[in-house]
Amino acid sequence: MIGRIKGELIEKQPPLILVEAAGVGYEIWVPMSSIYKLGDVGQEVTLHTHFVVREDAQQLYGFATKSDRRLFQELIKINGIGAKMALAILSGMDGVTFVSCIESQDHGLLCTIPGVGKKTAERIIIEMKDKITKLVLELDALTQNTPHTTQVSTSLAHSGNTSYQASSMVHQAVDALEALGYKRKEAEKYVQKVKNDADSVESLIRLALQGTQKV
Repeated sequence: MIGRIKGELIEKQPPLILVEAAGVGYEIWVPMSSIYKLGDVGQEVTLHTHFVVREDAQQLYGFATKSDRRLFQELIKINGIGAKMALAILSGMDGVTFVSCIESQDHGLLCTIPGVGKKTAERIIIEMKDKITKLVLELDALTQNTPHTTQVSTSLAHSGNTSYQASSMVHQAVDALEALGYKRKEAEKYVQKVKNDADSVESLIRLALQGTQKV
């Protein structure tokens, strides 16, 4: 079991990143809520990981904090919630927002996540609400023991031709939303609406995801 990886960030293609540790490159699926906290390519990162084995694939998921990993692990225990959907949920909202969503039984916010319909949202709330008090206490303890990373990626904002850079940012953001479960045309619509307000791929994805919650 791989529980944590510390190494150099080699590539960022949200929600997939490549981290090299001890000469080995690890492809890791990371929710956007954690990617926002990572630094630029070339910097050292530490991720708390969860290894998922399926019949057709073996995938490693990484999180900036133990608390986010804990939420992911609870989500994939729910019938019908796979790793991809859990990744999408924690990309559309951070851990604090998710807990608040469960406590307030906000079906509508959960339904903005691709693949989450009304019945799935109800199932998530029903299965999580009895665990939430204990989970909040655990998350508080984990958060207090976890150093916060507040680095913001700026490499794309200061390099390359402006026109090419903007086009590349849009393409990468659309690819990221598609990987999270949004249809290509939906992803393009959300990204196009906010492309002029972003200065990096991460901020463009963040704004696009926020836009999906206003629909």
